[in-house]
Amino acid sequence: MGQLLSLISGSENAEKVFIDFEKATPSDDEKALHEAVAEVLNKAPVILDRLRKYAGCEEFIRKAITTPGPETEEAAWEAVLPAVDQLQQFYDFSLELEQCFPKLLVALCKNEKGGNDKTPKNLLSNMQALAKQLADVFDFVLRFDDAKMVNPAIQNDFSYYRRTLNRMKLSKKDANIKIRDELANRMSLFFAYPTPMMKVLSETTAKFLSTDVTVPRENVTSVLATLANVCHDMVENKKFSKEDFTMLSLRAMVGSIILYDHVSEQGAFVKKSPINVKGCIHVLKTFEPTSDQSTDGLLNALRFTTIHLNDPETPGSIKQLLA
Repeated sequence: MGQLLSLISGSENAEKVFIDFEKATPSDDEKALHEAVAEVLNKAPVILDRLRKYAGCEEFIRKAITTPGPETEEAAWEAVLPAVDQLQQFYDFSLELEQCFPKLLVALCKNEKGGNDKTPKNLLSNMQALAKQLADVFDFVLRFDDAKMVNPAIQNDFSYYRRTLNRMKLSKKDANIKIRDELANRMSLFFAYPTPMMKVLSETTAKFLSTDVTVPRENVTSVLATLANVCHDMVENKKFSKEDFTMLSLRAMVGSIILYDHVSEQGAFVKKSPINVKGCIHVLKTFEPTSDQSTDGLLNALRFTTIHLNDPETPGSIKQLLA
């Protein structure tokens, strides 16, 4: 397992930790959960690739609407059916995340007796393979939502499918259709949200915190704040030679801030926030990728996916940084 490096920052008693995203491997205690979460996360690259290649059915739908008739409508329907099947794969993957994410929270945020080694910060430090998976979840979520937001074909295709489905039911041509009203309604709600995967994480975490008495809310917020600060420090101190790991750190940092902002009553931006928000924004603005990757989407995620940024309690300096 990646070794924990303890550093002392300039601020009094502020302990920082290093999570070895490049080399972290699961310990015996982590192995079972790590394998279960890996089964889900191993599908993430395929989901992202399919989303990025999703071309939509705009031309078929346009012809069916502008020149309605059996031929154009049939062509649009035949085009949209496999497209919607692909959208169901995206939605189904969100359900898998919904199932595995609370298990990560339990492992990394559990409230156990046993001294200082069981504090949320040390649990995060000592379970580095699971901490890496938490970062991987945020990495996927932000990548997915960023790609989804710039592809209007997804909602347009699904809206057309739902309208046509009603007509198919009336004409008795829906016998072999697998995505029917109940599932279609759930999928519609999912894709209607600008950042659907982050919405899944925030709602899943809120539900988890309201039902699981073994994990106090302050443990979850402490782990999220720690992960955000650790990722900030790793980027600022250039801990990774490979840009992919630096970008992973930045996405994990932003994902932690967003989720913290959703589950903390005061949010992430208050003056006494445990997260170094100004520092996090600074590294996003000053990092210059050498590849085609960009931090613009991460800055926009902080602007538009958080819920407390525009609160009166948020310092004007932070608002100005994200203006």
